Amino acid sequence: MIKKIGKLYKRRYIYDVHIAFLILPLLLTPIFVELVFYFNEVDFFIKHKEAFLFGDILYIVLSRFILLDTALYIFTHTKHPTNATLMHVVLLYLEITVITILYYAVVYYIFGIHQLFHLNSDFSPENLKMVNEHGFITAFYISTVTFSTLGSGDWIPQTINAMLAVSSEVILGVVQGGIFISIIIYGHQNREIKS
Repeated sequence: MIKKIGKLYKRRYIYDVHIAFLILPLLLTPIFVELVFYFNEVDFFIKHKEAFLFGDILYIVLSRFILLDTALYIFTHTKHPTNATLMHVVLLYLEITVITILYYAVVYYIFGIHQLFHLNSDFSPENLKMVNEHGFITAFYISTVTFSTLGSGDWIPQTINAMLAVSSEVILGVVQGGIFISIIIYGHQNREIKS
């Protein structure tokens, strides 16, 4: 049993950074399928809204850990990490970051910003109207601030699922930052050892 788990853990589906850049956008496919349900199957979506949101959170968390594990594996198993390899990994992490922020932004947009979050700010009526008219930009802002753990405090989660979504996004942001710094240090140390 332990040997079997070890073999499964060592198996990777993406062995090359160039392939990873092409495959990563596919991570957004389920959320875009969900958008189709949101616009075309309104009754079904509303009936199963909580299940959709929980599924979204679970999917992105598991996918992200698999992607980060794969990126780490690719980098640490490159025989001679060079500046170009390090740059590829930096760009790969940037792409993973943008896709994750975009994914959560779509989730927040689909499930309604004002249903998931309470706006804790004194906006003028004109600014509040603008925020309401640009729902996706607002959702993208909330996602970016949450992922970066900046947390400006103006949008406060007001449902359990919103709290789960925000918590998972913050954890992903913190973990990714830590792994990214580790990779930079690893690449730097490897170059020093070889010189």
